[in-house]
Amino acid sequence: MLIELIGDATLTVAPNLPVIVGEIIVGETEGKPAREVQLAIDEVTGFRRAFCFGYQFMREFCCAPCKSALRRGIALPGPGQKPHRSVPGNRQGVDHMKRIVLGLLAATGMATVAMAQEDFSPAVLYDLGGKFDKSFNELAYTGAERFKEETGIAYAEFEISNDAQREQALRRFAERGHNPIVMAGFTWVEYLNRVAPEYPDVDFVIIDDKVDQPNVRSVVFKEYEGSYLVGVLAALASETGTVGFVGGMQVPLIGKFECGYVGGVKATNPDATVIRNYTGDTPAAWNDPTKGAEITRTQIDQGADVIYHAAGGTGVGVLQAAADAGKLGIGVDANQNYLHPGHVLTSMVKGVDVAVYNAFMDAMNDQFTYGLQDLGLAEGGVGYALDEYNAELITDEMKAAVEEAEAKIISGEIQVHNFLEDNSCPYW
Repeated sequence: MLIELIGDATLTVAPNLPVIVGEIIVGETEGKPAREVQLAIDEVTGFRRAFCFGYQFMREFCCAPCKSALRRGIALPGPGQKPHRSVPGNRQGVDHMKRIVLGLLAATGMATVAMAQEDFSPAVLYDLGGKFDKSFNELAYTGAERFKEETGIAYAEFEISNDAQREQALRRFAERGHNPIVMAGFTWVEYLNRVAPEYPDVDFVIIDDKVDQPNVRSVVFKEYEGSYLVGVLAALASETGTVGFVGGMQVPLIGKFECGYVGGVKATNPDATVIRNYTGDTPAAWNDPTKGAEITRTQIDQGADVIYHAAGGTGVGVLQAAADAGKLGIGVDANQNYLHPGHVLTSMVKGVDVAVYNAFMDAMNDQFTYGLQDLGLAEGGVGYALDEYNAELITDEMKAAVEEAEAKIISGEIQVHNFLEDNSCPYW
């Protein structure tokens, strides 16, 4: 419904006290019947309904005898008067309008918002490991929850248990009208490339890889920059000169973490040794804490006293094993310092939560854009975590060194190699 004030108008909104001065025109827009608005009107005002030539209004309003007259305008009668046709400039019923008209306006506005929120149904699809992996997936969940808390709009979600569910989940969510649909993880690429062209009116977001489709936003991060910083800290914190790296699934993406980390270590201590291992070459490598702990203990036996993981849920085992051995771990994606206070040197954090939150907000506000977003230190997309859980582990010397490295990376003085550019790393 379209409700328009004409002439001089005063609009004041207060709880249970709608006030308006002026005349209104009520008309139909895009074929939407007035009854769509009426439910909200009833809920807010408690007024009864009346039908008038297929239009449904509160009984206190008078209905014009034909649609053409209705579209010209409706004037409200004073209390106890009979309905009459509206004529331009008719000011009759202003006092009565003060009592109820803004109720209609406010209710209509509320109905419009309610219908818009009802139509807006974002969704997030997590990667293997689940939304409570204390790392990548949980960040996506955190961003979605922040959106829900701020807007009151619910979102749909799904945690896959195997790769066979990916395409099915994408299609089901698209067919049910969820929009936008955010996917956490690079392993969605193949499936999104198949599904996105079939649903051109649905906005998709993939985090951690790129899909070149007109209705897709791809969000990637310069993990190598953040990993370089935690490498600097690892080299300064190590007492043995040997540090470790534990990756999840051995894929090029994790090479960005690994290579950047080694670069930071070697730039700080050229004589340092970096032990590097991966959990596996299948998606199960992201959710195997037991295997992560075993690899960590092996690296410790080889002299490593600081171990950085980029292994998703597997990393929980890495951090646990390091803490149990009195060594230091380094978290990833989410701030994992709190998991073992005093034993997590820092965490290489990246804004997965912000990517999800921004995607939902942009879509809700009709500001959604497509294409590639590549976020590094300069954009606030990655960084290192410093809080009360690791403050005593980071000396002033270490803090000064990492801040200097960060400034030089942002300025371009330090160029950290991106493993994805050539699938190689100059630091090892």
